[in-house]
Amino acid sequence: MSAGDLRELGMSDLAKRLEEAREELFNLRLQRASGKLLNPARVVLVRRTVARLLTVLRERAAGTAEPAGGRP
Repeated sequence: MSAGDLRELGMSDLAKRLEEAREELFNLRLQRASGKLLNPARVVLVRRTVARLLTVLRERAAGTAEPAGGRP
């Protein structure tokens, strides 16, 4: 899901998705540590999703619709 799509969601939806993504990332890390991880690329995708969610949440907290280095 792109950052643009995430910006259309409400705060409660963003918080819920962030919680789910962090839980999935935790589970993936456990699987990797135990040697049972089937798709290592999934870890990278979930980390990026967490980063996108945090970015959108921080933008809203700062009161900006676009990031500081956004397009004009």
